[in-house]
Amino acid sequence: MILLTDELRERLLANGRERNADHAPVVKFFNPLGEGTWLANELDADGDAMFGLADLGYLELGSFSLLDMTSVRLPFGMGIERDILFATDLPISVWAEAAQRAGSIRDAERILYHAAQPCRDGE
Repeated sequence: MILLTDELRERLLANGRERNADHAPVVKFFNPLGEGTWLANELDADGDAMFGLADLGYLELGSFSLLDMTSVRLPFGMGIERDILFATDLPISVWAEAAQRAGSIRDAERILYHAAQPCRDGE
């Protein structure tokens, strides 16, 4: 799988040029066989260093390497994947706070998406 399309790369680079803004994550990466979820909202001009929220069993806002992610080799010929359905307008600070409260990015995602759903009768 291609981790970054040209469109995603351009959005991340544009955010990277505007460093002090609280951008929404552009892309979500995950380990399909275990722990590891990353929300990236910026990419440096070098095309490798991304900034965002990482969850490797502990949460951290910081930088991670696209090259390192593409070089991960998992069993069965798998690697780190991109969640092609991921979309959000919420800034990274909201994701970081929700993940801290929930204990992980995956749990925060369920909570945030549930909260964004319109109220249904009887719920």
